[in-house]
Amino acid sequence: MTADDNNDNPKPALPKQSVIGRVVALGRNTWRGLTSMRTALVLLFLLALAAIPGALLPQRTLNEGKVADYIAARPTLGPWMDRLELFDVFSSFWFTAIYALLFISLVGCILPRCVEHAKALRTRPVNAPRNLARLPHHTKSVVDGETPDELAARVSKELRGWRVETRRGDTKSRREGEITISAEKGYLREFGNLVFHLSLVGLLIAIAAGKLFGYEGNRIVIANDGPGFCTTSPAVFDSFVAGLSLDGTGMTPLCVRVKNFQADYLETGQAEMFTSDISYQAGDDLESDTWRDTTIQVNHPLRIAGDRVYLQGHGYAPTFTVTFPNGETRTETLQWRPDDATTFLSSGAMRFDPPGGMYPDADERRKNQIAIEGLFAPTALFHGNLLSSSYPAMNDPAVAIDIYKGDTGLDTGNPQSLFELNTELINQGRLVKQDRVNLFPGESATLADGTQVRFDGAVDFVNLQVSHDPAQVWVLVSALTMMAGLLVSLVIKRRRVWARIYPDDERRTVVELGGLARTDHAGWGDEFDRLADRLLKSNPTTAVNQPHAQENAR
Repeated sequence: MTADDNNDNPKPALPKQSVIGRVVALGRNTWRGLTSMRTALVLLFLLALAAIPGALLPQRTLNEGKVADYIAARPTLGPWMDRLELFDVFSSFWFTAIYALLFISLVGCILPRCVEHAKALRTRPVNAPRNLARLPHHTKSVVDGETPDELAARVSKELRGWRVETRRGDTKSRREGEITISAEKGYLREFGNLVFHLSLVGLLIAIAAGKLFGYEGNRIVIANDGPGFCTTSPAVFDSFVAGLSLDGTGMTPLCVRVKNFQADYLETGQAEMFTSDISYQAGDDLESDTWRDTTIQVNHPLRIAGDRVYLQGHGYAPTFTVTFPNGETRTETLQWRPDDATTFLSSGAMRFDPPGGMYPDADERRKNQIAIEGLFAPTALFHGNLLSSSYPAMNDPAVAIDIYKGDTGLDTGNPQSLFELNTELINQGRLVKQDRVNLFPGESATLADGTQVRFDGAVDFVNLQVSHDPAQVWVLVSALTMMAGLLVSLVIKRRRVWARIYPDDERRTVVELGGLARTDHAGWGDEFDRLADRLLKSNPTTAVNQPHAQENAR
């Protein structure tokens, strides 16, 4: 054949795929790749990797002050980290994207497996292999006094609890009158797998629903049986996180008042238990103004009206009284920030405005405001004049404070830190330090103009968290059923037994038994031997061949 002949009969060109076909193929291949188990594992690893910054870096939802301090300490790197949402990891776009892709991948992997498991529950036992002697467990015996039909009926009856299928005239064998029995046990394993995977999907959906329709708010409350707070709007909380479907309205009406707080510590200063007595109103109690008493502890919240009120933590709120030159007083109790979680050495600041009418104009009044900034120690320990704390309980409280006079910025409308004074006002000379003193309860310091600052002691404050999650019951149910399904799938074993019964040349009944464990072979040999003895014990038998699994392996 010449080259011209080849040119006369060219190979037919492959048909070109349409644009729609390419798009469909791309979508199909993308879906297959996304829903593969390999992709799910990669996304799971990426999710764990993405959660690391949330554990190492301060998060706005937990402590916005620490985030501001972290950014201020790193003026170059901090703003870029903020743009990448490293201080809002769990609500960032990239973490949400990974979580959403993982959710889709897991659902795409799990649902087809559930269909396969459901089909496996309805499958009939498979036909007996051609050569049962090749199975790991095998025995062959001759039974006298029973026909093949009688023996087959008795074997089927003895296999109670097994899924049994009896077949006659097996095409894999040429023996006449042969009967095969296929039996399988352990279908509950597939059922456990089915329950586990469906419960996992239910758990993911319940968690997503809880984040979508739930909310969570934190509020610091002085534990002195004060007015407390009511969940009327997000504004009553110090921090509030709402689900994507909520706008802050429609919250469960609930009022809480904290009576007292008690902390139990070990001798080493380690906290043992936090307990708080509270009063609350919910539902009809709000209309009748009825207060109900209860006690909450760590991990023992108040559950009322679908909400939970958790006792998250505590600290100390010092009380100061400022007596102005005209004899009028201002008293304030305000929480200070625990800087040391072991000894509860705390820091904070307070601002006092002079009484109305004491000064002729607003400028003069602004120049005579009083501010306090310093440290509070529940159990004072002095190193010279330096104050520290030796124990977290309030055994010997004391404060080390700086007293300022001037413009505290109360009427500027600008936001200020609850725990620190505005350093710009101090640097500009608008707020001038008057004195630095260490005070015990009842002690006071007097300024040059006659203003007196007295430390009255301190009370506890508690951090309460109000959490609403409408899907929490379904999360619990899904988690329990998932664990139950996993336990069943791990404990139950799939076992198969086949019996081939046929007459030999001497008109005796020959029975072959073969066994195979589909999952875990541990202990199946002893179980097969006991099963063979039970199936053949009713009549005397003559063992023809009964090799052990170890011999078959060799």
